Parts: sequence; C-alpha cells; structure tokens
Amino acid sequence: MPDGDTRPYSLIDWDGDADAPAAYHLGVLLEQGSKGGSSHMHALKAGDRISIGAPKNSFALADGDAPALLLAGGIGVTPLISMAAALKARGAPYRFVYAARGAAAMAFRRELEAQHGAALTLHFDDQAGGPPDLATLMRDAAPGTHLYVCGPRPMIDAAREAALEAGFTQARIHFELFEKAAPQAGDHAFEVEVASTGQVFTIPPGKSIIEVLEAEGIDLMYDCQRGDCGICQTEVLEGVPDHRDVVLSQAERDGGKVMQICVSRAKSARLKLDL
Repeated sequence: MPDGDTRPYSLIDWDGDADAPAAYHLGVLLEQGSKGGSSHMHALKAGDRISIGAPKNSFALADGDAPALLLAGGIGVTPLISMAAALKARGAPYRFVYAARGAAAMAFRRELEAQHGAALTLHFDDQAGGPPDLATLMRDAAPGTHLYVCGPRPMIDAAREAALEAGFTQARIHFELFEKAAPQAGDHAFEVEVASTGQVFTIPPGKSIIEVLEAEGIDLMYDCQRGDCGICQTEVLEGVPDHRDVVLSQAERDGGKVMQICVSRAKSARLKLDL
C-alpha cells in the first residue's frame, strides 16, 4: 500500500492446476469508507507497478478425495473458487454454496455457473428472507465431508457451530476470516504479565498483545493476525480474556483457559499468560 502497509489477497486459479496455473486473478471488493486497501487496488491501472511477496497457503484443501462442502459469504468466495476448480479437476465430490445479500453483491456469478453447474447453489438473502439454512446443509452432507468456509465472522461462527452439532469433527472444519480485527467501542487498556519473566506490559486500545510484546522484544509465534489460524493460541493462567477469534469453540471461550493473542483482549484489568 502507499503507506508501506501490506494487504493479503486470495489468488484465484480458475484452472485447478496448482502446479502450473496459467494465470491468477484477484477479487477485491471496493468498500465504502475503505482505509486504503480496496480503494488503492481499484485505482490501479495497466502499467502501474506494485510490490508483492511470495504466495503462501494457510487455507488449504485436505489431501485425498473426501467429499467437500464449500460455503462462501460475499467476497469470501475468492479462495473457494480455486478450491472448487481443484476439486473438479481431481474428480472429488463437492458442493459449492455461495451466499450474498443480493444478486448485485455476487462476484464471478456467471463464471461459476458455467464452470460448476449443478454443484453450485446460489443463495440470495434478499430473496430467501435471510441467510442459508446451515443446520440443514450440515445434516445433508455426506459422511466424511470436509467443510470449508470463508466470509464474515458471524457466518463462520454459525457454520462451525452447525457443523459440530451435525457431527463434524474439528479436523474436518476449515475456515478463513475475510477481515482484520478492528477496535471496538469501549476498548480499554489492560495489562499482560509474562509468566516466565514476570514482566508486565500495558496493551492500549488499538494495539494487539502481539504488537506490544513484539515491540518489547518478546519472541512470539503467530501467522494470520486475524484470529482464524490458531497458531498464536496461548494459555491463560489468570484473568478473563475477551475472545475475538473464530478458532475457539463456545465451550473453550466460556472456559477462559486459552486465547488467541493476535486479536483477543481482556475483560479483566490484567491477564497472566503462559509465555
């Protein structure tokens, strides 16, 4: 970005050939009140130069030919397009459900209809009177199905709970959150105590635990910084976390024994973490 910040975007491979794709496409939603990412991308024109990093895959298809249920919400469809193409190319059974508020908000509709035919279900909230019936989708899935979800946080939470209720194991539920953590009204400063050293750091509003601790020289493991990969999960020894991830189940959140330190904060004045 012009300010030196970076933005991750999904690479769309329509061919399903992961070893030698002919080309990659991006799908970037132009958002009202954009903080710079989508407005900058939409202003680019042929001949402009941009800096990019090497691609990485943190939302991968499981190995093998297990049935797959792909569930997309809005522009969260972009990583699932590549998955659907790959599943079709390998001959694996799949169902692709794409939900949006209305037809005007649905990207790549014509291309997807042409490529996936009966395997694709389009859901329009404004016509159906609400979001998809996730409980029925999960109950109707074939035994051994892997669920892949990408979209807004409420959709991911609802899909995961419905899948668990239908008997999916955690290992067969995969998701990617299409948003970065944003400050919330009422956020306040709190303290974090590092159990191994006794050091105490103040986490102000607008800063994550990871950002503050790394700036102070604490070596941490993390990746997505969106709360959907689970790599930064840390044991909570004292205090009450304010969970803002999509990794933990409701039971784990209620237990308050672990948290994702990239996005979650504290309800108590201090957290003592097993770091």
